[in-house]
Amino acid sequence: MPEPSSTRAYAFVLIPGYSQLGFACALEALSLANRYPAGGPYYRWRLLSETGEPVAAYNGVKISVDGALTELDRHETIVICAGEDVGNATSKRLINWLRRETRRGMDYGALSSGTYVLALAGLLSGKRVTTHWEYRAALTESLPDVIVEDAIFSVDGSTFTTAGGAASMDMMLQRIQADHGVELATWVADQMVYTDPRLPNHTQRAALHTRSQVRNGKLAMALQVMENNIEDPLTPEEIATIVELSTRQLERLFSKYINVSPKRYYLKLRLEKARDLLRQTDLSVTDVCVACGFKSLSHFSKSYRTAYGISPGLEDGSAKLVWRGGL
Repeated sequence: MPEPSSTRAYAFVLIPGYSQLGFACALEALSLANRYPAGGPYYRWRLLSETGEPVAAYNGVKISVDGALTELDRHETIVICAGEDVGNATSKRLINWLRRETRRGMDYGALSSGTYVLALAGLLSGKRVTTHWEYRAALTESLPDVIVEDAIFSVDGSTFTTAGGAASMDMMLQRIQADHGVELATWVADQMVYTDPRLPNHTQRAALHTRSQVRNGKLAMALQVMENNIEDPLTPEEIATIVELSTRQLERLFSKYINVSPKRYYLKLRLEKARDLLRQTDLSVTDVCVACGFKSLSHFSKSYRTAYGISPGLEDGSAKLVWRGGL
């Protein structure tokens, strides 16, 4: 049974377009902890927005908040909740507020693309962080001094970040365990009917071979080699050598299990990354071309147009993460 202790306080900052699922998973864990039959309340929280007005999540549902950005108690923990179009939804006022508040030594963290907001404020330099897999490439390319992990949540000192979604629940359960012990965290997990909480090193997505329903070990290795070598792509012969197959054997495996040649599958992976970067960053078409391993801009443009029916220079950037204003 956890020992009674002082109540830990959280300040959730809701950014327009935030992920309602990620926010709800984090908040519900704290709320359920306070229902534990012995001791407590263990947590209190308040919801903030930049102006104090209700905030709409990406699904359009609006939530009322307790107030606008204000001076916090130094013992409060800041949690930035974001989602779609975070770059355009992040203001200079919010960035300045974050810098001012965190100077006082409080814990801070982020859910989903809220990691990007912390990075814009200069709070993640050299730190190990994570974010939703959809935004990972953009964060890595735009902010090379931030170490982005493929994890459901990351903890680096007093800073914590999550991939959002159900990962917010895993992260908060770990924090509850650190605060009050395994019994309370287990009780909360049971209340959430979440009987097997994940560790932070759990990957966000199923491996390529699982998503492709591939059960051949050699082919699974080849797929992983491709994913790990996007900027400097290897030849089919080089990939075959790494996985200890002949080129012909590798081609047969791709034909049997994926119904496509190694070369075409590799091209698909590189174009998918290019599309993410074009939509989520302000990198030029030339920079994206290089980042995705294309030696010729004309080849990149032709391949992209064939795959997506649009020139890379005309790709919609409405979901960009990148900050557009001066700080």
